[in-house]
Amino acid sequence: MEPGNRRIVGGERRGRRRPRLGRRREIPAFILALGLPPLLQFLLDLLPHDQLSTDMLVHLTGIVGVALLGGLWPAVLAAVVAGLIVNYFSVHPVGSLSVIDPENILALLIFVLVAVAVSLVVDRSAKLSKEAHLAGAEAAVLSDLSRRAVAEGNSIPAFLDKVREHFQVVGAGLWVKRETGPGGAAVWELAESSGKPQPGDVAASDVVEQLDRDRILTLTGRDLTDDERRLLTAFGAHLLAMVQREELTASQRENLRLAEGNTMRTSILRAVSHDLRTPLAGIKLASSSLRDKTITFSAEEQEELLATVESGADRLDRLVSNLLDMSRITADSVAPLIRPVYWADAVGEALRGTDSARLRVLLPDNMPPVDADPGMLERVIANLVENALKYAPGSDVVISGTVGGAGSARIGDVPASELTVVDRGAGIPADEVLAMFRPFQRADDTTPGTGIGLGLAVAKGFTEAMGGVLLAEPTPGGGLTMVVRLPLSTGVAPSSGTKGQRGHSSDR
Repeated sequence: MEPGNRRIVGGERRGRRRPRLGRRREIPAFILALGLPPLLQFLLDLLPHDQLSTDMLVHLTGIVGVALLGGLWPAVLAAVVAGLIVNYFSVHPVGSLSVIDPENILALLIFVLVAVAVSLVVDRSAKLSKEAHLAGAEAAVLSDLSRRAVAEGNSIPAFLDKVREHFQVVGAGLWVKRETGPGGAAVWELAESSGKPQPGDVAASDVVEQLDRDRILTLTGRDLTDDERRLLTAFGAHLLAMVQREELTASQRENLRLAEGNTMRTSILRAVSHDLRTPLAGIKLASSSLRDKTITFSAEEQEELLATVESGADRLDRLVSNLLDMSRITADSVAPLIRPVYWADAVGEALRGTDSARLRVLLPDNMPPVDADPGMLERVIANLVENALKYAPGSDVVISGTVGGAGSARIGDVPASELTVVDRGAGIPADEVLAMFRPFQRADDTTPGTGIGLGLAVAKGFTEAMGGVLLAEPTPGGGLTMVVRLPLSTGVAPSSGTKGQRGHSSDR
């Protein structure tokens, strides 16, 4: 099929015909054309008069009425019948179709011609009125279609459903041209359809509407009238706009994904160039000093250098782990192993090796288990605690929890339990809370040695992967409270469909 050609399968497109008034009006009009002239003549016979013009005007009025009802051909029939009746009953010699006076012959001819002319005018006016009505109906359909498409954001299958329902066909399909290979012929493939399964070939459809070089709209079930085909062209233009809009949206999403990936790579390079090199430099300096045979260190100095090596290695381990975990979260490849976990067990494992006199754990003894992955939950708690200790150096960090079940802690309709990590630091403004939950964000990016801004990102990603929620709230009196909310365990492993939606977040 050549680009730009519109082809109707099952009959070539014919010239546009003027709309008929319909059989519901034409059939009564033909009956009236046969019955009205005799009735009018009967009434004229009841009224005494001797003017031929009176008979002609009365019959002309009846012909106009027939034309208004049924159009041209019923009016022509009425004109012929009325002409014969006038000739028989009103033109001398009365009771005969013969005419003696030539003027009466001329009058009858003029009467018939005027009747036909009036019928043509009335018929044309009626059909123009119907055309205007059809055009208004088409405009209303297209206006409603556009409004709904914009307001509801209809998809292409939903739009094809509307096309099928409007034209009363059994199937509608959108076909796209595909290249079979280098130098190969192009083939049409069905991209979307509605209703009855479409035939395997475009040519087997009843109606084919070319949208552009690479797209075709087809209908199956019946042929369309000329007016319906004009309306189908408008539907096709709207469908083409929807397809192009979806392609543009997909392109924008892809560009956004590429931009986010580029931002992620740039941030990782920045982290590697600054935050990862700092502990490496400390490890290198301490290990080189210990290996230098020309320098003698006391036992205390050796212990300090070894502590530097250990501290730097631990810091590198945390940074690399956060980078790897963030990459898993971004790639949507986190697969938590959900089982019942007690908060006390998770907190104990998360704080193992954390030596801080500023930590206070206040967990109720009767806290029920929650559904979580033990390893992920430990990482979540460890990252929150590390973040609080880092950004609230002059205050205690309190880890507390709520029993849940009977309170307001819920995730949707599911009862939940909460763990809070409370600090009394500087806090964060309310308008910066969302920014805090973006990757590679820190409270002060110019300050070296504060990490790469992935602690909270990993915590939020893991929490949501387990079906929970991580929130940031201001601490009354100053500071920040991080809330980990997880569903209460029912003792049954949840299905994969209960896993929460994964999101992006970050350190303060």
